[in-house]
Amino acid sequence: MHARRRAQILPNLIPASIGLCLALTTLGAFNPSAFGQTATNFVAPTGDPAIISADARLELLFDDACFTEGVTVAPDGQVYFSDITFTGGCRFGDSPLPQAGIIWRYDPASAQASIFRSPSGMANGLKFDTSGNLIAAEGADFGGRKVTITDMSTGRARIVTALYEGQPYNAPNDVAIDLQGRIYFTDPRYLGHEPVMQPTMAVYRADPDGTVTRIISDAGKPNGLLVSPDQSRLYVVSNDNGALDFTRLGDDEATQRGPMVIWAYDLAEDGTTSNRREFVNYAPFDSAGGLAADTNGNVYAAVRRADAPGIYVYNVEGKELANIPTGDVLPSNLAFGRGDDANLLYLTAGNALYQIRMESEGYQLPSQ
Repeated sequence: MHARRRAQILPNLIPASIGLCLALTTLGAFNPSAFGQTATNFVAPTGDPAIISADARLELLFDDACFTEGVTVAPDGQVYFSDITFTGGCRFGDSPLPQAGIIWRYDPASAQASIFRSPSGMANGLKFDTSGNLIAAEGADFGGRKVTITDMSTGRARIVTALYEGQPYNAPNDVAIDLQGRIYFTDPRYLGHEPVMQPTMAVYRADPDGTVTRIISDAGKPNGLLVSPDQSRLYVVSNDNGALDFTRLGDDEATQRGPMVIWAYDLAEDGTTSNRREFVNYAPFDSAGGLAADTNGNVYAAVRRADAPGIYVYNVEGKELANIPTGDVLPSNLAFGRGDDANLLYLTAGNALYQIRMESEGYQLPSQ
């Protein structure tokens, strides 16, 4: 692993407050395992042996971040993931200054991680398009509040969208891409000092011609999302903690929590959605963060329910097929590898990056 002065969480700067898919578990005290600790007590996965072997185990790859998110794998097999350095509580070494967000690059061949970009615009969700460009959802908390696309051959970045109807987004969170190159992204707000100017928390679609459309406004607080491999469904996580900034709530301040579900929507050829229905309901616990799919269309969710966190695998009817417990830490996102490692699943959780070898192979957009 990469040796350096470790990032630190300052508990006195993060008020104990509420459950949150980005940071905390359930209403009540601050849970340090969700931020600065590494899982240590992995147990055997369970479920369909065509998906996961009972002998498979999560392996720690890197644990020198503040809060990992948005893992994705490039066409060349390099692994990229976000480090959301919450300005209210993440410090580097002995510096009193807040960090400005990081995108890390992990090289499986050397088992080394290096900084790809910092400041990151507080990037969260990351995905590669069919041309090998990196799409990033940049959040709030002194972040970019926009979606960007980076040409990986030159490093040149462009803004996909930063305003909707003339107003900034709340905090773009996660992205998904369909076969026509349309970018779908969620726009909740979990923390940040910036004013909330959009009338709702929603899902948007950015078309290749630059047009952006708000396509879903009834998902609660949308987080992770996934276009199904057959392009017929859009899955959207709602992890609605009922707060616009959990860091500014006190210990005794409760919120009215909203939907804790994964929704399934029909996705039409023109990129519109309809027929919202529950795919999985996690209430009264927190729901999931990121989503992924295998080549059979099964859905993989990084589930953050406090009583049983882990990677859950569902068929297209929402029936649980497998479960990979993540011990004492809450997962945030996940992504499959490519090529010979198409059955290698990467996972972000707490301050770390993990991997586990699956029996199933992950779905990826075809490269051009």
